[in-house]
Amino acid sequence: MPDVPSRDGVLTGARIAILTESDFYEPEIAYYQRRFAEEGAQVDFLTRLWGNKSITFTGHEYRAPLTVTRSLEDLDDRRLREYGALIVPSGMVADRLRYTEDVERLAPATDLLRRAFARSGVVKGIICHGMWLAASIPYVVRGRKVVCHNNLIGDVRNMGANYVDQDVVVDGDLVTARTGDHCHLFARTIIDELVLRGA
Repeated sequence: MPDVPSRDGVLTGARIAILTESDFYEPEIAYYQRRFAEEGAQVDFLTRLWGNKSITFTGHEYRAPLTVTRSLEDLDDRRLREYGALIVPSGMVADRLRYTEDVERLAPATDLLRRAFARSGVVKGIICHGMWLAASIPYVVRGRKVVCHNNLIGDVRNMGANYVDQDVVVDGDLVTARTGDHCHLFARTIIDELVLRGA
């Protein structure tokens, strides 16, 4: 997908990574593309490309296409530090990305999330069912305040997180939100967090 035009704003110079797979929630992804660009940020969609130069995914509601050309597996620690935020969106994205063909190793997307949690300079944004991606690394949310889709409340409590019944929850460098329909409140909070951090 071609880059969305941007303008100078409070996030000029900042980069935001959004993990992507099929069954994404179209209104959410479209909102992020434009809202972050409106503030001047560069939005990069990342996925597991499986050796391809690009993959076109389809959305969950309308089968809308989204072509992704950036590999999350190529994102080493130096390049990860270039991002102000890493977002795990709603829909089935996290479930698809947590697949691993080697049961002794973390899925590449989960490993990327683990590395992002090791860097306080990267805001971690997880919304709705996105928390699935952290299921195999529960220590990253253990003892932290989070919100998620109601279907995952038991999961996050089993992961040791402290569920908070709010639409958006901030706990340090972790921003979580209830559902994809809360994406505008989630994005607003991430923008505020990036500004506070001097992004």
